Amino acid sequence: MDRLTPVPDLATPVPDLVVSGRRLVTPQGVRRGHLLISGGRITAITDTDTAPASAGRLDAGDHYVLPGLVDSHVHFRTPGLTHKEDWEHGSRAAVRGGVTTVMDMPNTVPPTLAPETLLAKARQVAGRSLVDMRFHIGLDPARPELLADLDASVATSAKVFMAGHHTAPTVVRDPAALEKAFAAAAEGGVQLVLHAEDDGLFALLDAWWGEPGSYLEYERRRPRTGGIVAVAKVVELVRRYGTRAHILHLSSAEEADLVCAAQAAGYPVTFEVTGHHLSFTDDDTRRLGARTRLSPSIRGRADQDRLWRALVDGQLATLGSDHAPHTVAEKTGTVAGSPPGLPGVQELAVAVWTGMRRRRPDEDPDTAATRLARHLSQRPAELFRLPGKGRIAPGADADLVVFAPDAPWMLSAHDVESKCGWSAYEGWTFTGRVERTLRAGRTVWDAASGTFGAYDGRLLPAADPVDTTNGAAPAAGEG
Repeated sequence: MDRLTPVPDLATPVPDLVVSGRRLVTPQGVRRGHLLISGGRITAITDTDTAPASAGRLDAGDHYVLPGLVDSHVHFRTPGLTHKEDWEHGSRAAVRGGVTTVMDMPNTVPPTLAPETLLAKARQVAGRSLVDMRFHIGLDPARPELLADLDASVATSAKVFMAGHHTAPTVVRDPAALEKAFAAAAEGGVQLVLHAEDDGLFALLDAWWGEPGSYLEYERRRPRTGGIVAVAKVVELVRRYGTRAHILHLSSAEEADLVCAAQAAGYPVTFEVTGHHLSFTDDDTRRLGARTRLSPSIRGRADQDRLWRALVDGQLATLGSDHAPHTVAEKTGTVAGSPPGLPGVQELAVAVWTGMRRRRPDEDPDTAATRLARHLSQRPAELFRLPGKGRIAPGADADLVVFAPDAPWMLSAHDVESKCGWSAYEGWTFTGRVERTLRAGRTVWDAASGTFGAYDGRLLPAADPVDTTNGAAPAAGEG
């Protein structure tokens, strides 16, 4: 079998660079200093600029310098669904939002359920991405045993759909197949990432209720019980097999409590919260309809408050966008026919930052910036073994974001980089703006000029395993 090899470097050699600022967000906290960069990597963090005069220089001033953000949950729709998104547009949206590394999902046409289809996708993407990348392979319900022998050069994580929707053709409905998947993933050291809702429960409700007639009914038709039942199944299978499991787009207070209890018991289960679930409630879905139709559905204010607490207390592992664009025509069909999902990789960091500043206006912004970097950079890089990513430190990739924390701005459709051309956040006034994004020491987005960099994002190999078991404890001083 072919092995997955890095995309060749398509650009010119990386010049030496010094990035200076008074608010460098490192794993040890916010500090002033100079980042010395050579060959696309950070070589040192110094108090004085010791680089040769020939090096380039970038002064971030009072803006934050964050590590390049890692979005471990995007759907860039290649292959087969590029009428609504592709890697050129998706990666432009990413870098404009400060994201320099993405992990793409397998529900494409055809779905990437085998190494050969994933390799074919990698070849299609080469030379078309502003961001570095890695792919989640999809679980084939007919062949769950494949995870026991998955080549780590192909993928180290597998997506499991426990419930279906318009773009999820490979739902695991057989409990025996799900159990085999957990056993095989444990044997192969594969991280499972799960859409944890119970498809059988939803089918039962649909048979009773019939199709929804309006978005006033949507959240009730896809209730929290679907997630609670599925998360309980996941926790039990993790307990039984020791499989590493990461629950995606967790949506309710009860699910958060279940996973936190499992973590306290020492089980290797973590969870993600999306920017959408932190930004909108079911009131917005009743008002906006398809624009905020998600799967799992957006829930009430009490659930949103619980998810915010999971972020503030460090209980969640990752923030993700679940960037899932659909065309306007697709989203404006019948209620039953409108696919769930919305774009979000461009909006993720600024939406979360805006929410933190509005909910906790008296909090030290350095604490908020450190939290953002931890859950949108460091933790996903650790969880998914992404070498060189997730931190500002000597030896790390020089992926950086110059972020203006107090800049107010309003998002319009003109700002949207996703190929779908719309955003649920249109008309929002955000606090905080990405002024510049660098990947491997090169600028890939510059807000001042409105220009992008080179489409030479590379495919990332897997790093050595790290201990991510129950790794969601709050940092000192948080909570």
